[in-house]
Amino acid sequence: MPFTQFAVKEKYRYQNGFGSYHESEAVEGALPIGANSPQKPPYGLYAEKLSGTAFTAPRHENLQSWLYRILPASAHSPFEPRESSTYNTNPENKPHEKIHQIPNQLRWDPFDLDETVDWVHSLHLVAGAGDPTMKSGIGIFIFAAGKDMDPHEAFYSADGDFLIVPQHGVLDIQTEFGKILVRPNEICVIPRGIRYRVTLPEGPVRGYILELYQGHFSLPELGPIGSNCLANTRDFQAPVAYFDEDTTNTWHVLSKFAGHLFSAKQTHTPFDIVAWHGLYYPYKYDLGRFNTIGSISFDHPDPSIFTVLTAQSDHPGIAVADFVIFPPRWLVQEDTFRPPWYHRNTMSEFMGLIHGQYDAKTGGGFQPAGASLHNVMSAHGPDATTHEKASNVELKPNKVGERSMAFMFESCLMVGVTDWGLKKCKKVQEDYNAESWEPLKPRFKRPSKIENGKADSKDEI
Repeated sequence: MPFTQFAVKEKYRYQNGFGSYHESEAVEGALPIGANSPQKPPYGLYAEKLSGTAFTAPRHENLQSWLYRILPASAHSPFEPRESSTYNTNPENKPHEKIHQIPNQLRWDPFDLDETVDWVHSLHLVAGAGDPTMKSGIGIFIFAAGKDMDPHEAFYSADGDFLIVPQHGVLDIQTEFGKILVRPNEICVIPRGIRYRVTLPEGPVRGYILELYQGHFSLPELGPIGSNCLANTRDFQAPVAYFDEDTTNTWHVLSKFAGHLFSAKQTHTPFDIVAWHGLYYPYKYDLGRFNTIGSISFDHPDPSIFTVLTAQSDHPGIAVADFVIFPPRWLVQEDTFRPPWYHRNTMSEFMGLIHGQYDAKTGGGFQPAGASLHNVMSAHGPDATTHEKASNVELKPNKVGERSMAFMFESCLMVGVTDWGLKKCKKVQEDYNAESWEPLKPRFKRPSKIENGKADSKDEI
């Protein structure tokens, strides 16, 4: 079926469409008609504009939303540093930590669950490039949490858009725009600045995050594919307006700002938006709805055909970040080595596994909740076991990746690894090369006889 059969059933309603202009009101008549900022908005609400791009950004890139709320987001005490000695997801600014730029292929064992921390404190930067203060680059995180956020806390990142990829457990996310339930095999994007609170209705959670410091995600161009396939526009889901009415309790708004944590107090809930309209909002997508494209004659196509979302650089066709998946699919190519070829790439490739077994890594070292990083021009490809099998298997139509979902964060940037990712997590596999590629044997056979510039047919390979 072209959708995922989730163990945990959906409990919220959504609006459909990627990049669509949505509007939603939890109370009928809360949205002004025509005007965005009337002198007196309906029901005594405050009008507030949330800008995800510059006001003067081109129309096709412009992302803004109008919010109609009980109290504006600015009604809080000053932000103060919080846990400044222990919380830093921007380690290049820390005197005793740094980003390690290394050419080695890296692979990690599954990252541990941590039942002692909430969402905010579960975030660990594994790798990244650039600087959120300059709105350039990306950060790659692992999250592993076991506790709900405090009932009177909300969190936002001023540094970038969060693309969240759950691997274990369920995220119940209350955002300013409404509620979203996110399960393994779904993704969720929470744009820069949007406040939210995460609870864990099914216990501990674990997964991956790509934080995009520059620009926003879009759907890839389809070119000669035409108007449909890959991730279809209609399958993205945005929340409907939902609000709480609380102007008596003390709330703490947590901000990740330049990688550091800050906190501000306010005497009202941040989840008080009664109605909203615009183009800037959180959304989710079921990876089971991805419509794959592939070769039906010969050769293995480039993995760009599996791109779900992209964030382009200032040079068309070159991405600061691509989110790519490898879902269940049929392989039918004739006379073809069907797994990915051996290659060196000008792009960096960070891979993770949500569940199952990735068809290009059958040796057992690439596991759900683990990861790998093949940096700029680091040679990689199928492990020796996979190569041997794929070189000799009978080439008949074959479905690969059943009950599996691997993904890749790909970037044109050279991705450095943090101290936590390289050392402190204690998950790096020291035998990655020894297991994967060092066992490969030479297969070349020099032809014994040359006639008319051609090898004797019996000596050809």
